[in-house]
Amino acid sequence: MKLKLYLLLLFFIPAFLSANQLYSPTWGFRVYLPIGYEFVEGNAFDRFSFRGPSNAMFDMLVFNETYQNIEEMMQDISHRLGNTEDTSFFEYGDKAAAIIKLRFGNMEGWGLGIELENTDGGANPPLLLALAYAPVGTENVDLLHISALNSIAPTLIDTRRPGPMMEFAYNRGELREVPLAGGLGVTAMIREHDAFIAQELIEREFLLMRMYYFSPHWREAWIRYYRMIYRDSWDRIADAALQIARSLNRAGRATRSTDMDANVLDFAQRALTFVQGFQYERNFDGSDFINLVTAITEGRGVCDSRAMLWAIIAAQVNIPAAIMVSREYSHAMGIAAIPGPGARFETEGVRWLVAETTVNVEIGLIAADQSDPEHWLGVIFE
Repeated sequence: MKLKLYLLLLFFIPAFLSANQLYSPTWGFRVYLPIGYEFVEGNAFDRFSFRGPSNAMFDMLVFNETYQNIEEMMQDISHRLGNTEDTSFFEYGDKAAAIIKLRFGNMEGWGLGIELENTDGGANPPLLLALAYAPVGTENVDLLHISALNSIAPTLIDTRRPGPMMEFAYNRGELREVPLAGGLGVTAMIREHDAFIAQELIEREFLLMRMYYFSPHWREAWIRYYRMIYRDSWDRIADAALQIARSLNRAGRATRSTDMDANVLDFAQRALTFVQGFQYERNFDGSDFINLVTAITEGRGVCDSRAMLWAIIAAQVNIPAAIMVSREYSHAMGIAAIPGPGARFETEGVRWLVAETTVNVEIGLIAADQSDPEHWLGVIFE
């Protein structure tokens, strides 16, 4: 059964960031679908239909001045589908949103309705409807549905905010001032349940990523896994990362010079020393990635969580930073597009300086037995 909610086809090529990333220059939203979804039908303007693994479908429709509000849209769509499940309404940032459980015909799944940015000055903002569904009884497909819907970012600022499915499902709690790790005497405001929620996202995305382990597209799945964590983590540790960056900047004043390149390298090294001091801790029962809220408050984590935290701290002072990961070496490191001596890793046309986060070495140093660039995969976030 193929879901059709449109009649008019207007041909317009959207801006595809990759095979599974979509940015709409007209409406401003972004979507990062799980690996394996292919565009199969629509006008690529305000109607999109994708088919994914396990016969999973993902449809997006934009309504501009069709409905007055989210409530009206969700009620009408549910009626037109003959849907038998309920709809829940919530706020995502400052935008009205809704989650709908789908069951129509022989299909079931989830739907998300959300306001988009009102850039044309209309009486009402455009509304995005996303439907993720598959034949009743399809195994493991909920991982695809939830992750696909959670990847939606209605505006650019939402790419640094937990996705709408996470915001709907979990209460982040109140902001609390907590001490941070590293012995810097720094505190920050963090929501009381964010460590738990961040770990929930990590474990779910890990289960999804593991489905691609033997796929020829495992690299793309791995990259998406880390990017989904990065997006979910940014706002949760934004104040903490900023406070750490300010503390490291203050500590570097005594050695600051007129050479800006030297100052950038000095900050990157100070941030690297900060995460190198964490306790090395593994979790073989799950993803083995310790969420960044726990990492920055308790000072523990393995290579990939430390590398991502280092990249976020560096980003606070506008240092382009990312991570590189290796399945062959079972390791991860930070990388930064900054001047300085040492080993470099090239990805996306940039030669990045490497940063080992688990051994107390200077930035730019890498173990000789882990230095083959063919065994590393770059994960660029911004």
